[in-house]
Amino acid sequence: MKKSLLALAVIAASSVSVANAADYSDDIYKNDHKWLQFNAMYAINEKPQFGTDTDKDHNYLEMEFGGRKGVVDLYGYVDIFDLAESDSDNNNKKGEDKTFMKLAPRFSIDGITGQDLSFGPVQEVYFSTLFNWGGGNGKPLDSTNNSFWGIGADVELPWFGKVGMNLYGLYDINKKDWNGYQFSTNWFKPFHFFDNGSFLSYQGYIDYQFGGDENFKGNDIETTHGGAMFNGLYWHSDNYALGYGLKAYNDVYLLKDGGKPSLNVDSSGISHYLNATYKF
Repeated sequence: MKKSLLALAVIAASSVSVANAADYSDDIYKNDHKWLQFNAMYAINEKPQFGTDTDKDHNYLEMEFGGRKGVVDLYGYVDIFDLAESDSDNNNKKGEDKTFMKLAPRFSIDGITGQDLSFGPVQEVYFSTLFNWGGGNGKPLDSTNNSFWGIGADVELPWFGKVGMNLYGLYDINKKDWNGYQFSTNWFKPFHFFDNGSFLSYQGYIDYQFGGDENFKGNDIETTHGGAMFNGLYWHSDNYALGYGLKAYNDVYLLKDGGKPSLNVDSSGISHYLNATYKF
């Protein structure tokens, strides 16, 4: 999937001015904001791939949303794949889920306790959760239907500004068992502004899994660590955005690149994403 956890435009995609203070003792609703956008996406050479299925180019529509209400910081999206195609031989998603949903609510510990827990570059601390749901087709190699539970923070970094960071334990909903950990970080950095108010941004995320079971799903193609990094260059206006993203994979979803010869797992490499956005 294009994103795992994490809000690429939670602040910049919103026209609301958000307060920076993490002290919620006076008003837990002072940072409230919300945003919604639709993304027309095209993915080129998306990973993972299996067997002779090396053409993973496909289109999809994404409804992406996020915001803040009281102590809850929310990010999520719903993807619908290959909108104009049926489950035919020329469909790159043949036999796979036609939908995917990610929901990532974080709960501010600062807001819940009424204490300002910020220190150094750490602006705010969260109890972090993340949920992935696919269409539930029951494939043995299905990497969806996962939940993640842990702790997170908003961290102020040089040049990047506020960056979200989360450390989770992974609970596989299909297997009903824990399987390692995931560190996730995301950023959104406007770096060039035009006279008409539009701007260019560097935005992206890293999802890195570690401590996994090499035979968790019982098919001998898992590895203990792996992940992906998305690097996006986007032009934003008040109502639209256009972007290109390069995504680098290394044993993504803990699938060992190469795997069994009979499965020919391709889980490492580079993919490209094209994006056109309309903001609500």
